[in-house]
Amino acid sequence: MFATGYSGTAVASYAMTLRENGRAGERPSAMEAARGFAIMLGGPIMLAAAGSASVLSTVRSVAAGRRPGLLATSGCAALATYALAVRPWMRRWGATADELAAPLPGDQLVPDAGGQSTRAVTIDAHVAEVWPWLAQLGQDRGGFYSYEWLENLAGCRMANADRIHPEWQHRDIGETVYLHPASGLKVQLFEPDRVLALEGWGALVLQDSGEGHTRLIVRTRQQKGAAGAAYYALLQLPHFVMERRMLLGIKQRAERAARERRLR
Repeated sequence: MFATGYSGTAVASYAMTLRENGRAGERPSAMEAARGFAIMLGGPIMLAAAGSASVLSTVRSVAAGRRPGLLATSGCAALATYALAVRPWMRRWGATADELAAPLPGDQLVPDAGGQSTRAVTIDAHVAEVWPWLAQLGQDRGGFYSYEWLENLAGCRMANADRIHPEWQHRDIGETVYLHPASGLKVQLFEPDRVLALEGWGALVLQDSGEGHTRLIVRTRQQKGAAGAAYYALLQLPHFVMERRMLLGIKQRAERAARERRLR
């Protein structure tokens, strides 16, 4: 989650956070910091560069009266497919039309948003059975239930929990939820069985959908300006990949634990 769990604002403050926490003895080495940035931004930067090069090559060919090359044409087609089909699908993955339009807890934290994404899963468990998995999110607690191996390539030292830990069930407003031993996001909302919101990321919201089912919804709102543009250009795709896996990881754990309790 460290690699992709930041909005544009949080990315901009990442280096400062490393320095602040480093004074408490958690400063990463130069190699660890470089590796973290490479994992977080390397792939998106290469994809953005390839797309830009394809567009530039196509424009130059057309301006010179030549037929664009196959590689450049393919790159432009891939870029258009991503912008017109893949990106809208990622922004609303799993969410219903009503959920996309509805206000959710945490929206007020970024009132003048330049854009937002809403993703959701249905979990075959009661809200009270799902909430403990959200409460213990954090690198120093239960992990993020996502691609642990990828997070650890970035030096996160992540270990995803497969059980609920009673000692990890409370957070104070302003407390840091660590994404990495040297960096994290502040808790803005912590309402048991309802919402966990993190500064610079978004809110995880639980809704009772009846008959023992729960909707887990993640709403992320991006600020306008350079920070939002940086998010869309560099982080939206990897953020989606990691966040989708997190939602499915929570679903799998909560449903398994609920089934085990019912069989007792």
